[in-house]
Amino acid sequence: MLYRALRPLLFAFDPETAHRFSLSSLDVLARIGAASLVACAAPRMPVRVMGLEFPNPVGLAAGLDKNGEHIDGLAALGFGFLEIGAVTPRAQPGNARPRLFRLREAEALINRLGFNNDGVEALTENIRRSRYRGILGINVGKNFDTPNERATDDYLACLRKVYPHATFVTANVSSPNTTDLRALQGPDNFDHLIAALATERDALAKRYGNRVPLAVKIAPDMNDAGIEMIADRVAARGIDAVIATNTTVSRDGVEHLPASRERGGLSGAPLKALATAVVAKLRRALPASVAIIGVGGIASAADAREKLDAGANLVQLYTALVYRGPGLVGEIVRGLASEGRAR
Repeated sequence: MLYRALRPLLFAFDPETAHRFSLSSLDVLARIGAASLVACAAPRMPVRVMGLEFPNPVGLAAGLDKNGEHIDGLAALGFGFLEIGAVTPRAQPGNARPRLFRLREAEALINRLGFNNDGVEALTENIRRSRYRGILGINVGKNFDTPNERATDDYLACLRKVYPHATFVTANVSSPNTTDLRALQGPDNFDHLIAALATERDALAKRYGNRVPLAVKIAPDMNDAGIEMIADRVAARGIDAVIATNTTVSRDGVEHLPASRERGGLSGAPLKALATAVVAKLRRALPASVAIIGVGGIASAADAREKLDAGANLVQLYTALVYRGPGLVGEIVRGLASEGRAR
């Protein structure tokens, strides 16, 4: 209710300014123990995925907190897990502004942020300062000026740095906002990358005495052959999960909106059906031992159930929080718990 009253004020600012203000305000509320003003506690709804016990199946998608600066504030909203990043080895500013656009009528966003972040060292320092002890995923990528032939070096560098701090690590090969990044989803590039990550993970597991699950985040715009290739390679290389999906370059259903002409990835309600279809195709192609995290257009418990029924083990939110507010997390978990639909 409070967020509904505040939203017109937030939407009077450009999206990035509103984003920073919202997260800073959430940090303050969490610090003084007043997060209940904007969000109700989510009930426990345990689910075991990737060998981990999640308190509920609803997580935060990567991209909202790229540097891990707002972990404690976001944890107060009732998420079963958080994913921060994407982070790159070196700090980089991302693409020029404006680079984030609201499509209000469609409850959607277009972003071309371009992996803007303060670098992996800053992210790990922020994690050290946080009080959160729940499940923390860390999404990693390559710097914009690292050629694809050396992309694996960037992913491995990030994996080594975040490994002691992560509950799981996600290789982001699907953002449309870093030139040629999606080429890493091609058969040879993809297999080379995930094989190297799996090998390095096994070495790090021996060093730290702790096996951290690996996930890959894929695009919604792949054809069936591409999805089947991803599933085959993931299963063969011992990757633990696929996150489906990132944003889309399609503008189906929003072509009439002026902001749809902006470059970048589209998220929110228009992505829902496309992302759910990818989840279903992956579930048919993957062994049950490989988890699927469904993300894209989830704005209600019914939307979350749709992803779970399609084959996802967990779900994640981002864009709907902008339009529905922080109370959405508990609302979705309560809705799922009332029907016992998570698995």
